[in-house]
Amino acid sequence: MIAYFILVHRFPEQFKRMFKAIYEPGNHYVIHVDKRSGTALARELTEFIKPYPSAAMLESQNAMWGGYSLVNAELRGMTKLLEMNADWRYYINLSGQDFPLKSQQYMRDYLTEHQGQEFIRTLDQQAVRPDTMNRISHVFVEAFNRMFRTGLKRAYLESATPYIGTQWKAVSREFCRFVTQDPIVDRFKKFYRFSFIADESFFQTVIMNVGQHAKKVVNDDLRTIDWVPDGTIKLRPRTFGAADLTRLANSADLFARKFNQEEDSEILGLLETHLKSDLARIFVGPVLKKARAAAAIPAQLVSA
Repeated sequence: MIAYFILVHRFPEQFKRMFKAIYEPGNHYVIHVDKRSGTALARELTEFIKPYPSAAMLESQNAMWGGYSLVNAELRGMTKLLEMNADWRYYINLSGQDFPLKSQQYMRDYLTEHQGQEFIRTLDQQAVRPDTMNRISHVFVEAFNRMFRTGLKRAYLESATPYIGTQWKAVSREFCRFVTQDPIVDRFKKFYRFSFIADESFFQTVIMNVGQHAKKVVNDDLRTIDWVPDGTIKLRPRTFGAADLTRLANSADLFARKFNQEEDSEILGLLETHLKSDLARIFVGPVLKKARAAAAIPAQLVSA
């Protein structure tokens, strides 16, 4: 059983297609709409999820790129999912512009096979990305829908090593409970509240520095993403289109990002078809092979 947390700030119709592609009874879903996107989007998605009893909306707050508000949204989402159900084993975070590359059955099987492992990209920030150390060595303030560089230097957390990665993850229920409830994490929350792009470093730093979860970390976020330059301070994910189908359909990852239905809606339809064929391989293939063996049907007459 999987618990999903989905951040949305635009493209409601695209979100609905993605939600339907990942929906399965037994899973749980929490959706957060950036407060800055306006009330109309939140109302529309609230109406949309009403037929889905295992889906809920999280109270809208600002969720700004670069700010700790994104971390806060995730912590609130994890907390709500923990309260919603006691049985789910893995938490996966998504944006409304992601899309699955595998069926839910495949994902459940995969995560069951790797039960207990934490899928999150973690790199020693000082050793591998020294160019990003300014994000934590100086104080940043999130206010008035923007980030402010104060220029004030500060010391890093004592007896801790900073890590960096991506925002995306598939982590255990146990880690979600730990990061949201254990007081040992409080000093990391306090520190990263005044950092820059905290969503790409807070969870990595916590998981690698405190608790027992670092032993189970797999340095992988299970996403297919093409990172391309976007200015001097960051990379951004390239938008996938229909021309990328072969690569996406053959990817070993569970999800890809990002997509823009207004730029290329064909790719979403192609991936929806791909997901149906994925289900056929999982369910129909083995059944037909057993039937073929029992009835001695020639292999060339069976399409599995």
